[in-house]
Amino acid sequence: MRLQVADLERSLAFYEDVLGFRAIRRTDDSVSLGPHGEDREIVHLHQLSTAKPVPRRGLLGLYHFAILLPDRASLGSFVAHLAEVGAHAGMSDHFVSEAVYLSDPDGLGIEVYADRPRGAWRYDEQQLYMTTNHLDVDDLVSAAKGEPWQGMPPGTVLGHLHLYVDDIAKAEAFYHDALGFDKVVWSYPGALFMSAGGYHHHLGTNTWARGAPAATDADARLLEWEIVVPGKRDAAEAAKSVKEAGYPVKEVGDDWVLTDPWGTALRLVTEESTSR
Repeated sequence: MRLQVADLERSLAFYEDVLGFRAIRRTDDSVSLGPHGEDREIVHLHQLSTAKPVPRRGLLGLYHFAILLPDRASLGSFVAHLAEVGAHAGMSDHFVSEAVYLSDPDGLGIEVYADRPRGAWRYDEQQLYMTTNHLDVDDLVSAAKGEPWQGMPPGTVLGHLHLYVDDIAKAEAFYHDALGFDKVVWSYPGALFMSAGGYHHHLGTNTWARGAPAATDADARLLEWEIVVPGKRDAAEAAKSVKEAGYPVKEVGDDWVLTDPWGTALRLVTEESTSR
């Protein structure tokens, strides 16, 4: 996932000191970040010194990206760490997961979360049951058993992405009908959650910033995110479906780059290419 930021040093300090990422590769105007103990990129920051911060209301495009920790104890350690460094965060219990919400120095939204076991999830008729309730912070921190936060641990991944859109039907047409994500939750006010393989959601879309403009190249923004598919044939078939539905599609080397109705680019890559 690639983000555009205004000040690389300022952002790097936040992503390392507050979030706990590790810098893997660095150039004058960009840095790749991943968990400790693994040379696997999760976030790539690219600097544009004139990039405008995200306004309080938001811009169509990124709502937040979500970092999935491997266990509840890690999330408990992270929450205790946030208190120690004085970082402000929102917190919610979503029934399927427990989550912490922050904003980076440019106003880009971030979620850090841990899933509850799939066996504890339940369905309400055909939809997965999800909530936004008060998080029991004391119980969560106690799960860490006093272990200090030592940065994003091995096994940390990009769990999901959540986007601001201006029309849920348009989001469904692109991401469900054309690209092929399954709908998981569609009765949440102003939102649609989608996934593959029965997960609670790999992608959320919402209209909570309806009326705001779309992010542009002049803004701090999400530049591109990736969907990993099993093989080249899977990527080509998905790209063909999106193209036949009338959306922009480009073949770039072994990958396909698609653009959603709000200008957000996503890259279809294969498991083979990501393991090189």
